[in-house]
Amino acid sequence: MPDTPKTRSQGSGERPRATPSSPPPAATRTAAQAAELALDEQTARSLRSHLPEVAESVIAAIIEEVPSYSAPFQGRMGRVIEQAVRTSLDSFLDAASAASGARAGEQTSIGVGVQAAEQLGRAEARAGRPVDALLSAYRVGARVSWREVSRMAVAQGAEAATLGRFAEVVFTYIDELSAASVAGHNAETHTAERARIVNLDRLVRSLLVGAPETRLVEAAQLARWTPARTLTVVLVAGERALNTAAMLDPRTLSLGEDLPPVRGLPAPDRVAALLVPDAGGRARGALLDVLSGRDAVVGPAVPWTEADRSYARAVRAAMLPREDGTVLDTDAHLARIVLAADPETLADLRESALAPFADLTEGSAERLAETLRAWLLLQGRRELVAEALHVHPQTVRYRMGQVRELLGDRLQDPDAVLELVLALSARPS
Repeated sequence: MPDTPKTRSQGSGERPRATPSSPPPAATRTAAQAAELALDEQTARSLRSHLPEVAESVIAAIIEEVPSYSAPFQGRMGRVIEQAVRTSLDSFLDAASAASGARAGEQTSIGVGVQAAEQLGRAEARAGRPVDALLSAYRVGARVSWREVSRMAVAQGAEAATLGRFAEVVFTYIDELSAASVAGHNAETHTAERARIVNLDRLVRSLLVGAPETRLVEAAQLARWTPARTLTVVLVAGERALNTAAMLDPRTLSLGEDLPPVRGLPAPDRVAALLVPDAGGRARGALLDVLSGRDAVVGPAVPWTEADRSYARAVRAAMLPREDGTVLDTDAHLARIVLAADPETLADLRESALAPFADLTEGSAERLAETLRAWLLLQGRRELVAEALHVHPQTVRYRMGQVRELLGDRLQDPDAVLELVLALSARPS
């Protein structure tokens, strides 16, 4: 998290800069205009006596004209907000009336209203609502309040000039309330988004290392991420991660180049992981099409709480040789991934299984091994073997005679044949 600006020393002659968490300044513009208004005590007392009905009118108008607040304003919440409106109007009349006492107290009263507006903006952000509805409610409230209060003031014999100044103060106050709510909404949204990014990062790391399901569920809730049925891990170059993610499901999770290691294997270098939701079955083809030409490795689709399995397979597959700009679908290369899972053991197996070829020249050993591999994979069909190797069938017959002399009865032993298939499938290119 970035550091908040530090307050400069008083000796510098500069004012401290406010941080996002600082309370808003008092509404000096509204307070100054209200101080010049100075309603007489009788008018202020009469207006205050009608505040309950003004507040009811404000709430009714907001419910009717701002659809987003129709439900929230019903029942207990509506009564709470009605009282808040009444309190705001009462504070406003305190500031506007000559009988309210010291102006410092009036400014504080107005400032409290502005601070409350800032908190209301934050509350709207936490509820996931945009600030637009709140600003609309302010405008409706200002219009209705002015209409009702001015009607009462006229009945009390207020002068036209006083009413004009009164209108100016009302709408200045609404402007400051609106600005405070927008500031509060923005600050809360920024804070919430930063927290969500941190929680998403923790969720992805927990998924990739295979944390317990209970911890994953809790992490998903903190990150406000709705679990998908399955997740498919895609490894892409770090510099392409953002552009690639933009083409995928919006629910896709991502983690930059600081990936965790996998079961004894080092973490991929300069690679990002994308966790794509519900990309299994028929959807896998669409995912592969989107990734075409992006030099990616695609793990299997697994239940979302088992994303570490998809990640582990993708990391192992990333070690296989492939051409630049191609997509390696791990589902289509399972045998290669298995063979590459334990290189040292596989090397020992190859050396043991092909030991009879050790005394041959390198060229002869390679030709016989190539022929034996094709023979085993094509189940001894000589014509197909010859076609695959681009040689004459008699050549195949001759070479296999040499192989039988070297291996003897091993070609009749199923376990020996399996070892030969594995060893020859992993032979150096």
